Amino acid sequence: MSAASRVVPSADVVPFYVHRHVVGLRDTNVVGNVYFSRYLDWQGTCREMFLRDHAREVLAELRGSLRLITLHCGCRYFSELFAFDEVEVRMRLSGLQQNRIAMEFEYRVIRDGEDVLAARGDQEIACMRAAGERLLACPIPEELSLALRPFTRSHT
Repeated sequence: MSAASRVVPSADVVPFYVHRHVVGLRDTNVVGNVYFSRYLDWQGTCREMFLRDHAREVLAELRGSLRLITLHCGCRYFSELFAFDEVEVRMRLSGLQQNRIAMEFEYRVIRDGEDVLAARGDQEIACMRAAGERLLACPIPEELSLALRPFTRSHT
């Protein structure tokens, strides 16, 4: 696991995978707060670091025919973030269905000694295989499914 990423239990004891990001000036707009689309970029980075830390074989498959296609992503904003804030982007599994993976994200920052929820996001991806010019639905790779299991609300 990288120094910038870790696993942290949530209040309801389901751990999140956590990627830490220091907001740079490139993340902000003219007004000085974080541009809204950067939150979605951070979801992608968090997802990629999860693969690196927990499902390396999937990374190799992505060099072949496997594709992880984003079907939906969104974010709800509660508190502004600014340059040099240290943000924890927390990810956990909210569901698996056939070839689809749904994830939840939280964006947290420490302000004046308090843990502040800055935003909440969600994302759904589909597992597909390239077959020439076409993409075909495929099962979620077993390694990925197993890696995600501890990060789900309903794991047993």
